[in-house]
Amino acid sequence: MSIRPIKRLSKSKPTLEGAGVHLRRAFGSAIHPTSTRSCCWTIFATTFRGLPGGFPWHPHRGIETITYVLAGTVEHGDSMGNHGAIGAGDVQWMTAGSGIIHQEMPKGDPTGSMHGFQLWPTFRRRSK
Repeated sequence: MSIRPIKRLSKSKPTLEGAGVHLRRAFGSAIHPTSTRSCCWTIFATTFRGLPGGFPWHPHRGIETITYVLAGTVEHGDSMGNHGAIGAGDVQWMTAGSGIIHQEMPKGDPTGSMHGFQLWPTFRRRSK
């Protein structure tokens, strides 16, 4: 087994999304020219009760999202009538259909903590 060298270290960047939610984007969605994959890794963390406004109704245009909650809860709902909540230690893998909109509304735990991350593993077809 060979050990591959680290090619690059980078810090997450603060960003503002949804209805005023401050996040840190560990890596964005730019597709590397030699890759068939694109990914986005977002970290959410706060120490106050809830996140202002959350992520109201928005499309995901057929992408996959994986949400893992470390503290607090995230309530999900979509335009097809599906809904639910995930809490600390829960993970949700969502395949968002094109033309369907959904919302994610994070809430702090009893101490006001809200922590977790979301990964968007998206795949594109190789050009022939």
